[in-house]
Amino acid sequence: MAIIGKIIKRAIDVSGFINSDSKPERSQYKVLLELLEKAKYTVFGKQYCFSTILASSDPIRSFQCEVPIHDYDQMYTSWWHYLRKGHQNITWPGGQRYFALSSGTTTRQKTIPVTDDMLEAIKKAGIQQIISLKNFSLPDDFFEKQIMMLGSSTALTPYDDFLEGEISGISAANIPIWFRGFYKPGAKIAATVHWDDRVRQIAKAASKWDIGSMTGIPSWSELLLKEIIRYNKADTIHDIWPNLQVYTSGGVAFEPYRKSFEKLLSRPITYIDTYLASEGYLATQKRPNTTAMSLIVDNGVFFEFVPFINENIDKEGRIKQGAEVLTLKEVEENTEYVLLISTVAGAWRYMIGDTVMITDKERAEIVITGRTKHFLNVVGEQLSVHQMNTAVQHLEQKFDLEIKEFTVAAIRQGETYINKWYLGTNKKAAASTLAACLDNQLALLNKNYKVARHQALRGVKVEVVPISHFYRWSEVFKKLGGQTKIPRVMQEDDFNEFERYIATLKAD
Repeated sequence: MAIIGKIIKRAIDVSGFINSDSKPERSQYKVLLELLEKAKYTVFGKQYCFSTILASSDPIRSFQCEVPIHDYDQMYTSWWHYLRKGHQNITWPGGQRYFALSSGTTTRQKTIPVTDDMLEAIKKAGIQQIISLKNFSLPDDFFEKQIMMLGSSTALTPYDDFLEGEISGISAANIPIWFRGFYKPGAKIAATVHWDDRVRQIAKAASKWDIGSMTGIPSWSELLLKEIIRYNKADTIHDIWPNLQVYTSGGVAFEPYRKSFEKLLSRPITYIDTYLASEGYLATQKRPNTTAMSLIVDNGVFFEFVPFINENIDKEGRIKQGAEVLTLKEVEENTEYVLLISTVAGAWRYMIGDTVMITDKERAEIVITGRTKHFLNVVGEQLSVHQMNTAVQHLEQKFDLEIKEFTVAAIRQGETYINKWYLGTNKKAAASTLAACLDNQLALLNKNYKVARHQALRGVKVEVVPISHFYRWSEVFKKLGGQTKIPRVMQEDDFNEFERYIATLKAD
């Protein structure tokens, strides 16, 4: 495939490329040394004796002993707020131009530093993804087609001497020159601030493009495809983009959206999962016949893993002091871990908030199982988002439904609790029947949930609402489009606010 060679060569010439090591743990060791070496003269590096760590006989253990684990609040309050005031050399050498605004699965938005070195790492990770496409048996002409990248607006917001935006918008604003000929919707439309306006412009221009692949969060990608089909009076997206062969998902699990997504297609396409967080590009699917993603182990991110068990996590979803922390070499397959990262953006032993499961240690492959703050454990039920997704998919299959969004909370009723669910679907269904089936399926998936149901967890209640209610709530309380995600689990106060808003929609 000559065209693959041309694309890869351009990528190598412009951005360089890191050759993947066959031993992920060896690559990780090298990455940690490079991080420590480059940051040893920063304020953070001096505080935690990076030079001494580098000179030790076991730098990984010395690093883990010397540097504490941080969540966002600790990292921002102690270190990153100085960056907002214009200080340099705090947690990474030099200054910076960008802050990424977190996509908003928690109530309070976060601002994450994005250094030039992180942008370079994201570009190199993108090259790895392009190279891995050769494993998916795609035809030669696929690599000549354009790529629809549905992200946040590239019109970044000035803040003092910085620019702010979601990581997808920052990345798109810094795409390599060699890639711009492939990129759609193009710079002008991508800079449109409002989601609805951006969608309308894309729908209007869509028939002029020859799209071979598309990337974006499933819920917003689906809404975009529906609008393109509606505007062009077509039956499926393949009537407008006949060469669409790949959809790259990111941000949330794709499986809950597959059934409704495929109704917009006239033939099968290849699905590829990626893991681009506000803190960096962490993993990408590199081979077919799996839903797992390979951690990008040789590109400016050092990974650590904390077993996701009660003894290690407090009620706020934070890692407890003294928790066991493992390297990639030490983890076990099919076990859930809280992910820690240290990066070229100056995040150190940083709790990103996601939980993952190692599915193939030799390949360093993972699946994302949920969020530390988005799991139910009020009375010991220990339900992960991964298990919730599995149970909801069971409902879809059993009752022939499309449940595109859901959220759940533990609600106190006297001395006990119930789990209350909102399911988003446009098909009528008996809520009580769904609740009984959901309850039974969760008990089969999780023995702790089964035990809790005979103790303090006294019931399950389900409300079925149109999927549009979730998107209208998102528009009012968060925003539409881009990387915005619906939280799968809410705290009771946030859930009560959500319920009050949904009630106003029912009354309309």
